[in-house]
Amino acid sequence: MSWQAYVDTSLIGTGDVDQAAIFNSEGTSVWATSTNFNVTPQELKDIVAGFKDAEKVQSSGVHVAGVKYMTIKADDSSIYGKKGREGVIIRKTKQALLVAHYPATVQPGTATNTVEKLGDYLIGVGY
Repeated sequence: MSWQAYVDTSLIGTGDVDQAAIFNSEGTSVWATSTNFNVTPQELKDIVAGFKDAEKVQSSGVHVAGVKYMTIKADDSSIYGKKGREGVIIRKTKQALLVAHYPATVQPGTATNTVEKLGDYLIGVGY
């Protein structure tokens, strides 16, 4: 399956997220993205740093596609952010970084499960 197919089918196709992108784990290369989901290089740099320093991303929040989200979870594999009833789930695998946004109409746990399952699958196949 192509990286774009993972975004289109495994993430957005579920209806649990409305925007998503996959980057290399350093955040320096875009592998696939949904239309008009523009995560900036600086945002990616801060996200990658957040996996190394969870305290910093928890105190400053996480920025994705120009929007600041309050960090509700941060560890070495996942960062979750929330703004109102919508939010973002960022999952790091060995080689990839999944960034997904869910709308106010989706339960956070449902969106989280979708992104985490894809992350676990990618880790299982060596990514």
